[in-house]
Amino acid sequence: MTDHPIFKDYFSIQAEDYSVYRPEYPTELFEWLASLCPEHKLAWDCGTGNGQAAVAMTNQFSYVIGTDASESQIYRAMVYPRVEFEVALAENSPHQDASVDLVTVGQALHWFDFDAFFSEVKRVAKPDGVLAVWCYELHQISPEVDAVVMDYYHNIIGGFWPEERKHIENRYQDIAFPFESIPAPNCTMQKQWTLKHLIGYLGTWSATQNYIEKHRKDPRAEILTALTEAWGDDETKTVTWPVTIKTFRVNPTGKAS
Repeated sequence: MTDHPIFKDYFSIQAEDYSVYRPEYPTELFEWLASLCPEHKLAWDCGTGNGQAAVAMTNQFSYVIGTDASESQIYRAMVYPRVEFEVALAENSPHQDASVDLVTVGQALHWFDFDAFFSEVKRVAKPDGVLAVWCYELHQISPEVDAVVMDYYHNIIGGFWPEERKHIENRYQDIAFPFESIPAPNCTMQKQWTLKHLIGYLGTWSATQNYIEKHRKDPRAEILTALTEAWGDDETKTVTWPVTIKTFRVNPTGKAS
């Protein structure tokens, strides 16, 4: 019997804010992923967080199961028809062998035990099943706002990022996937945000929470004046996130298009 790694729960404390301030993925992403799957009976969203991706996939799949190792995240996940949420480690899912059409991991793969998770994907995926993982980098708003956020990211909370963050900074290029790659389209996310939204979003960062835990004060206070000045008089601004998508054919038969 293999010992499971200790789950590093960086997100339970800010789970409620996470559900409010994290950006939504574009509908076109899920439509494209569904087009790759021979069948559309069951999708598994692993590391589901607040369940936004799981709920979105009900437009293409008959049933969706979202799992997350954080009980707090699952507790706050959306209640929605044909979606089931369970607390589970990525490498120990509730699925039967060869039962899943699509496996998705949004902004969470870097926390997993890669080899164990990939073995689980091979076990649960149907023949010609699909695995899709994606991550998004630092957002872009305006040169003035971005400069303040970059200073916060690197110089104020830079030493508090978990080691796993480097995988996002490398756009998952440093992860060896044992599957047949499928070329993925370019993708971005956009939101209209107030300054309050931006400040709330910075609070969902694991490095912000780690800083607060150590110093017992909120590091966002150090940039509040500069951020307010950089934001200016606009009530809202367009926020853009570049998304890196990596998609794979699992258990290929050679019949899928």
